[in-house]
Formats: sequence, C-alpha cells, structure tokens
Amino acid sequence: MYSPPPDPDTEQHMRARHSRAAKALDVRVEPGGEFWGWAGRTLGAPARTATGQPAWLRLVSSPEDKASGKLWDGALDAQHAFGDLDGHRPALLGVHDAFDDGTAYRAELSAHVDEPVLSDDPVLQCDLQLPDSWWADLAEALEKVSATVTDRVAVRQQYMDRAIPEFVGLPAPAVTCWTTAHADLHWANVTAPLRLLDWEGWGQAPQGFDGATLYAYTLLQPNVAARVRAVFPILGSPAGLAAEATVCAQLLQTVSRGDNLTLEGPLRAWSEELRRR
Repeated sequence: MYSPPPDPDTEQHMRARHSRAAKALDVRVEPGGEFWGWAGRTLGAPARTATGQPAWLRLVSSPEDKASGKLWDGALDAQHAFGDLDGHRPALLGVHDAFDDGTAYRAELSAHVDEPVLSDDPVLQCDLQLPDSWWADLAEALEKVSATVTDRVAVRQQYMDRAIPEFVGLPAPAVTCWTTAHADLHWANVTAPLRLLDWEGWGQAPQGFDGATLYAYTLLQPNVAARVRAVFPILGSPAGLAAEATVCAQLLQTVSRGDNLTLEGPLRAWSEELRRR
C-alpha cells in the first residue's frame, strides 16, 4: 500500500473521480479501508452495491493518449476470459470510464475479497505455513489460466533477447512453449483461501513464468521457496529455463533502478545457477 500522491491537486481529482464513479455505478463507498497505488495512479476502497453486496471500487488514471492496450484493459479482458476462475478470482461487476482535461479514468467494480493479502510487500518477509490444499488450489488455478487462448502478450521475445544477456549474463534461452500467465504472481496479490488479485498484465509468457515469479519473490524464505519449487516442478528443468531467466532479469533490472534491494544477493546467486545450467 502506498501513500496518497504528494500533489494535493492529484489527490483531490482522484477522490472526486472516485466519488463520481461510485454514483455512476450505483454503489456506496464504505468509510475506511482506502488503498492508494503507486504514485497515486490508483485509488481503491470498499463499497456496497444497491442490493447490499460487498464490493471493491478501484479507480485507475492514465494520460488519455495511453488509456488503451494490455494494462488498461487487463481486468476487463480477464473477466471475459476467466470469469471468477472457480472462485479464485474476484469477479468484475462493472466498469465506468470518464475523461477530464487530458486524463482518462477507469473505475472497476469487483466482488469484495474478505481475506487480507498474504503479505503487504510483494517480497515475502516471513515464513508462511500454508496448507496443502492452498498449494493445490494455486496449481490448479494457474493450470486453467495457462490453457486459456489469448492474443495478449505479457512477455515479449525482444525483451528477453535484450534483458537476459544484460542482467543474467547468458544468451536468451529458447522458449519451448508459450502459455498464458497471470504474470504478476507475488505475495501481495494472493490471499488464503486462495484469491488471485491484480490482473492488469496477464498474457502469453514462457511456460513456467508464474511459478518462477512467485519463486523470485520468495527467495528470502528458503522453506517456502523450496515449496514453490516442489509445486512447480518445471522450475529447475530445461523447459523452465527461459521463464526463470526472464524473471531473474526482470527483478535484477528493478534492483538496478533501486527497487527490491533486499533481493539483490539471492537474485545474483540465482543468476549464477542459471548460467551453470
């Protein structure tokens, strides 16, 4: 969770647009529980529909000329492709778009998720004791996602060809199979019982990408990381090398920008392992 944007005008506009979206979608915003995204780009809050159904109202803003494409339409596309994913994805109940002085606003009304996310930080900071059923649900849900046909792209070959040599130090491995991925699977996007949140970036990626992503964000907790590898046996196999190298490159790139610094040591050790393979 981030703080409100430092610019008071941006904060005021986001709050005003969030209120207008609530009226347009005929929901009442509940007090408390406000949730700001990075740089004030998103604002979410609990709400109730006219029939009393608990919901979540999330507003995202973007320059109008960039309000399109994969990230902008991710939640809507995911609803069409997966529905509620057998109860493991909060269903999208409604969408409202608005435009104001060069800025686009999209409000997404989703079914409310009662359970808190498993971590406030994408990087897992403590040991987690999750039941076998949770891991089985995760594997099953991601298997259904992977089998979904889509033209959305989460990872581009051009990125792999450039980033893997630069950050991991080996040529980009050949992708033996492209499958559909959630593509942002970390500990701040999952709950127990299992709900998978934040579907902005889903699309085609090298097979094993979701497992590799979750593993990367678990590197500070060896016991849980070992469980991730056990649940996703493609990790460590030749078929999973492209996904692992891609995720390792992505996270090392964030380190080079000053983010995820706690992961730098484990990521460099992982990159050495990948080079040996």
